[in-house]
Order: sequence, then C-alpha cells, then structure tokens
Amino acid sequence: MTTSDNIREERLKKLEKIRALGINPYPANFDKKQSIAQTREMEGKVVKTAGRILSFRTHGNIAFADLKDETGKIQLFFKKTELGDESYKNLMLLDIGDYVGVEGTVTKTIAGELSIIPTSYTLLSKSLLPLPNQWYGLKDVEARYRQRYLDLLLNPEVRQRFDIRTKVIRELRHYLDNLGFWEVESPVLQPLYGGANAKPFVTHLNALGQKMYLRIADELYLKRLIVGGYERVYEIAKDFRNEGVDRTHNPEFTMIEWYEAYADYQRVMDVTEGLFKYLANTINGNTKMKIDEMQIDLSGKWPRITMAQIMKNKLQLDVENITIENLLAYCKNEKIEVLGGESKGQLIFLIFEHKIPKTLINPTWIIDYPIEMSPLSKEHRSKPGWVERFEGYIGGREICDGWSELTDPLIQRERFTSDVKATRKDKEEAQQIDEDFLTAIEYGMPPTGGIGIGIDRLTMFFTNTWAIKEVILFPTLRKEE
Repeated sequence: MTTSDNIREERLKKLEKIRALGINPYPANFDKKQSIAQTREMEGKVVKTAGRILSFRTHGNIAFADLKDETGKIQLFFKKTELGDESYKNLMLLDIGDYVGVEGTVTKTIAGELSIIPTSYTLLSKSLLPLPNQWYGLKDVEARYRQRYLDLLLNPEVRQRFDIRTKVIRELRHYLDNLGFWEVESPVLQPLYGGANAKPFVTHLNALGQKMYLRIADELYLKRLIVGGYERVYEIAKDFRNEGVDRTHNPEFTMIEWYEAYADYQRVMDVTEGLFKYLANTINGNTKMKIDEMQIDLSGKWPRITMAQIMKNKLQLDVENITIENLLAYCKNEKIEVLGGESKGQLIFLIFEHKIPKTLINPTWIIDYPIEMSPLSKEHRSKPGWVERFEGYIGGREICDGWSELTDPLIQRERFTSDVKATRKDKEEAQQIDEDFLTAIEYGMPPTGGIGIGIDRLTMFFTNTWAIKEVILFPTLRKEE
C-alpha cells in the first residue's frame, strides 16, 4: 500500500468519526461574508470567511492553520479558551486540504502575524487525498496537465496565466463591441467543413443518418451572416483539427474571427494593430512586451511588407520573376522538403514559411500572398497571381492571419475546385466545395475584410509562455492506461 493509500485510509476513519458526531462533512452551503483578501483589511473586526487548509499544526491548547481562498491566505489561530473543550478536541479531525469556514476576530499575534482567532469553525468538505507537498509543489509536467486542479492550487503563476487569458477574452470583446461588432454563434457540428486547410474530426448524426464534422473554422458561416445583412460580426469559437499535437498546436483550440463589410485587408490590419496595442495597455499598462528574452514595443505604425519584397530583402530571391526550377533548386539546397507537383505559389510560400518568420522580431505585417495558398482571399487589385492576404508577426512568430474576402461566387467555385486538386500531404486538408456557401454569395456579398486569431496564441503572447498546453486549462492528452 502506498503512502497516499495509507493517508486515505486514515482520513476515511476520521470521516466515520465526524459522521458519528452528527456532523455533516459535506454541507450544502456556507454564508461566507468576506474573502480572505478582505479579512486582511479588517484588523480588530469580526469576520466570517472560508477556504482550504494548506497547513495545520497544534501546540497543546493552541493550533495554527493557513487558510487560502482565490484572493489570498491568512493564518488561523485556534485557542481552546475561545472554542471550548469539545470543539477544540474535534480540530484533530481536520487535515490539510479540508475546506472550512470560520468566524472570529482579526488580530495580530505576538509574532506580528495577521490572524483570525476563530470563535467557531465549520467543516465544509473533508479531503480524502493528501495534497502534494506545498514546498515542492506539483512539478511533473504531465501530472500538472492531467491534474490541473492541483496545478492551479499549488503553482500561483499558473492561476495568474489563466487570469490573463480571461482578461484577454473580456477585453477583446470590449474592443470589438465598441467598434459596433455583433457577437454571434455558428454551428460546431457542420455537414461540411471549411474555412481553413485542415483535417477534420468526423462523427455521425444518428437522428439524420448523416456524416457530420466538428468545425475547423467558423469563417463560412460568419460570411453567410454578412450576406444576411450583418455588417460587423465576430465569434469566439471552439475549433477542432484532427492533426498533430506539439508545442503550438492542440486538436481543440479557441479562435476569434471577425468580418467587416465594406472593409479590405488594409482596414482589418488597422483594427488588429489597434487591438494589440489596446490589449497591451489594458493588461500590462504599456505597449512594451517581453517575448522570450526580447523586449518588443508594439507602439508606432507596424510596417507592411509584401511577401515578395521580404524574400528579396532577406533571401535575395526575386520570387516574382524566378522560375519553378530555380525555386526547386533552392529548396533542395536548403533541405526544404517538397512533395513533387507543387505550383510556383506553393513553393514560394513553402520557402517563406521555412526561412522568414523567425527573422521578423519587431511587429510586422507580411502582405500579398500567392493565390494558390489563399482560396478564400480576393485577388490582388493590381498584381495578378497574388491575393490581398496578410499575416502579423511579432517576436519571430505568426500571431494572426486575414484577408480581403473573395466575394465573386464564380471565382470562389473555381478556387474551391483548384484547392481540392492541389498538391498536399493530406487531401482532407483541402477546402471543400460548399454549395450552400456558394449559393449564399450568389445572392450578393458586399466587399468584406476578415481575420482569425488564436485565443491560445494570444494568451501565449501576453504571458510570454510558448507551450500551448500551458495556456489551455485541460489540454488534449494521451489516455492513461
């Protein structure tokens, strides 16, 4: 039997004694009047608060415990003279990890420690399993992810990280709401997946006897709403992609997408740049950010550089005039894997992704992408073969992706068809031919700009935490045997 099993056995015996005394070890509620943070501002006053016991020690007729709730921690100073013989004796039935409620006066001990001297206490939940040693905490990474409740309890910086995630989402809504956007909801279960190049999760809807997909993006439904008369919409959505798990990708993740009628990609970049500056000022108090060990300032106008120009500047590749043969030779020389059959645009994008992002440290917009890589983007108004698409980069990492939306239904059909035929490792990653969406835009869709930003990636950015499992409360993990 393990130490944990022995402790559980002992606590079960205490639980029996508690029940034998007529005490309910799991009551339905407690009238908590103050948070622990509030009690710390109430010296000399009677308070009524509750939390979890994190330490417990007795010395004859007195006992000490540390009580913690989500706002802070305070010492409990139990005295036999205040509680009476029976109530003080029953303190021995309490353990570290138990939830208790207390009522008493806030005072300072002789040692100067702010404490509550309880005149009464109530067991609110009996803990049967021991908490990991608070001095060593919960350090094993796998255990932290599987038992996030202990991770949050024992590692304060983890709770702070998820508090920032909540603030990011709250302030994101506030920013867009103030610009006149409507928050909407679109289906998670879809009869056809689309809006991104990704492999879907497949399920079966018994009631209708048909195959269904978990959405990989909400783009095509939000565009339907633009057709329906909404001019500014956004959704904070759970998306699902049946792909690899690594430091920056989780099969289940959260995105925000927004779409604005009568806007193009230049306008969407303006709004997004303003968003990042607003979030930085609201969450951090200024626009200076730490990315890895780099200090980066989000203020000022972010440069907008075409993909062709950045590749000419950094790689000395004139991709607008170079031949496919030269691009293939470059890939071979740089050990960039190709599948065979790639178009010129696919090769340009492949080289860009392998060589350029890590060099983009200060906030930078890369604009104008090969048409083959962007089946939902509007063709560039002055450069054939390119589309009005952008990606934002900070600290050598991509942070967002958007474009002027393609609104011509005939060209959109051609793009869907071409994307299905395009060379890629997995054909399921292609944009499917969505007849309902094509019908919608045949009714007429105004000029529109749109963008998608990963909420997980935003949280990584604003916490300088570059492992996606650290910013998802319950990340996807392999099932334990």
